[in-house]
Amino acid sequence: MGHTLAILGSTGSIGQSALDVVRHHPEQLRVATLAAFGSDVDALERQALELRPELVAVYEENAAEDLARRLRGRLECEVAAGGEGIVRAATHHSVDRVLAAIVGAAGLPAVHAAVIAGKDVALANKESLVVAGPLLTSLARRHGASILPVDSEHAALHQALRCGERREVRRMVLTASGGPFRRRDLDTFEEILPEEALRHPTWEMGAKISIDSATLMNKALELIEARYLFELEPEAIDVVIHPQSLVHSMVEFCDGSWIAQLSVNDMTIPIQYALAYPERWANRFKRLEPEKFGTLEFEPVDSRRFPALALARRALAMGASAPAVLNAANEVAVAAFLARRVRFRAISATVEAVLDRHRGEPVDDLEAALAWDRWGREQATEILGVR
Repeated sequence: MGHTLAILGSTGSIGQSALDVVRHHPEQLRVATLAAFGSDVDALERQALELRPELVAVYEENAAEDLARRLRGRLECEVAAGGEGIVRAATHHSVDRVLAAIVGAAGLPAVHAAVIAGKDVALANKESLVVAGPLLTSLARRHGASILPVDSEHAALHQALRCGERREVRRMVLTASGGPFRRRDLDTFEEILPEEALRHPTWEMGAKISIDSATLMNKALELIEARYLFELEPEAIDVVIHPQSLVHSMVEFCDGSWIAQLSVNDMTIPIQYALAYPERWANRFKRLEPEKFGTLEFEPVDSRRFPALALARRALAMGASAPAVLNAANEVAVAAFLARRVRFRAISATVEAVLDRHRGEPVDDLEAALAWDRWGREQATEILGVR
């Protein structure tokens, strides 16, 4: 069984890996729509000419106009602009599965629209579930859409859960590499520079997610996402440090059995899983060689070094709006750190300060989710302006 795809965020690292999967399986996968912010029009032009989609959406209107000029006379393809264009790409009549990889809360409206349209969503945008998890999962059930995880950790859990019934699960364990500061002296954390935080030991990622890995906020967001994606209580979801990043996550069942998923550190593996599900397709991607594993290490998370996990659990306990606020504050604080306006420890301190100002509320619709996202950004901006 094949699928016709919308690739949202096609010029980013996840989008490009998804296109590698498409090229690997031309008989099973076809790209109907592409979408991107528009910061790399050259790449989007090459993708359009290669894949010949029916529609290309570009968030930036000037970039959309530029792309339309470049494609004129070379490709019969509609070019749409703005947030509405991204939504059109996600809900296009030809599409049955959406790869959602637009970073941050900006990717939420298209995911929301795709789910309402009954499209299966291969979700690489973790912020969508963090900002509006109960809303999206409820809508997916109502409209017959599946939300399939692309994050390697959640894809691992999704696969492990196929080995038993949900009622048989005792706990899920997300693994974290520990980032570049797993062993760094805590007394030197105030001296951390952006270029140091960007040097992830095992994965090549964009700037924002690399900083989130250094603070372990990426794992905090994944904990929130797992709570909504798998409908498990937060206390049944744990995190351990696993610096080799070969065991992507684990499930412990009620009888003491553990199921773990392992693969190479290559996003094509979980992306293909999400695009092929419920099938598995053979491929020629790089394989894991167990005889070369060496030692696999696991250790508990140091809460002094990584306060983000406690902040995530606090947000989940507060109510559906609090994770949205946490995510928004983190995005503002990370941007400030990358711009050298604040120090490394100010990221988690800002998130905590914003949560201190918040009282959790239900999130009943997209407008409410986006309103709490805006509120969190405003509060973080105000707090950082005082620093």
